[in-house]
Amino acid sequence: MNPRSSGHGAMRRSLMDAAAASAVIGVFWLPPIIAVAGSWRSVAGPALAAVAVAAMLLRRRLPMAATTAAGVVTVVASVLGICQDPMLATAWCLYTVALTRASRVRMSVLVLVGAVAVLASVTGVPEGWGQRVVLAAAALSVSWLLGVAVGRKAEAARESERARAVEQAVRVQLDVARDVHDVVGHALGVISAEAGVTRGLADASEQELRDALADIENHARSALEDVQSLVRSLRAGPGVPPGPGLSRLPSLLAAARAAGVLVDARITAPEQVDEVVEAVAFRAVQEALSNVVRHAPGAACTVEVHADADELVVRVRDDGPGKGNGVSGFGLRGMRERARLAGGTAGWRDLPDRGFEVEARLPLGGPR
Repeated sequence: MNPRSSGHGAMRRSLMDAAAASAVIGVFWLPPIIAVAGSWRSVAGPALAAVAVAAMLLRRRLPMAATTAAGVVTVVASVLGICQDPMLATAWCLYTVALTRASRVRMSVLVLVGAVAVLASVTGVPEGWGQRVVLAAAALSVSWLLGVAVGRKAEAARESERARAVEQAVRVQLDVARDVHDVVGHALGVISAEAGVTRGLADASEQELRDALADIENHARSALEDVQSLVRSLRAGPGVPPGPGLSRLPSLLAAARAAGVLVDARITAPEQVDEVVEAVAFRAVQEALSNVVRHAPGAACTVEVHADADELVVRVRDDGPGKGNGVSGFGLRGMRERARLAGGTAGWRDLPDRGFEVEARLPLGGPR
């Protein structure tokens, strides 16, 4: 919130309280006090009026104390015949109590103020007390009902805001979980597969072993860079790029090949693709290849990325054992959620004879 606008709002509220206090004192207190000029009541009148003014000015800071003080001085002044206020000062303070306090406190204050209002009206004006009681009851009732209504509306707005904040926190948590799974899971899967392949090179030359270890080192370094990029994006907040795009596919395919997967790539993506869609497409290919590396090592795999009308189609098929390739489903569920947020769809299935297929269809223009 802008501090300047907040300060202006506080000043407006203070001026409104001062104007209301001036009106109540000028209309309902000042004439009776002037009428008893010269008596001791003319001294008590200004003192009691000052308490009423202070209560109306402090109602936002001390609503309970202000309401009680306004009610008491109104009763005393009415008994002394130096006040004709039909509990308007008390009603002004009561509004804040009804607006901000819990229901049990509200009810206690309402009963107390109601008793004070009746007592002040009956004892202060022996003749014509009926009209006074009606005015006091009306003022207090309107103030109370208005405060409760506004308070409930404000509380509903706060609850809605809290719910939105919780939903946003959960969404961020899921986004982080998906990113960590995609980045770390893929990298560790590839590194593990490469290490397994290297271990099996018993008769390999020293140069072949060096090349295999260099591949592992490069993929570990790439994974570290991806994790650092993810951390930077989380710290930077909104406005950062959504993630790696289709230009990173060649390195992704190379990593899968180095891990022992026979990859046949058929990439014919159009030049103009929304960056969010590119990131989702990249993660879809990454997740599919990671599953092949982990659960169908040595399998042949076809990676297709092409445009179909106004959609970008991503399809990855392998000739592994199928039956979900032993996939737990977390990464695939994350892929489906990413696709949904981008305005597309994603799914997976076992192929009729043998193998597993992952497919995502995403709008070229991005989320709609």
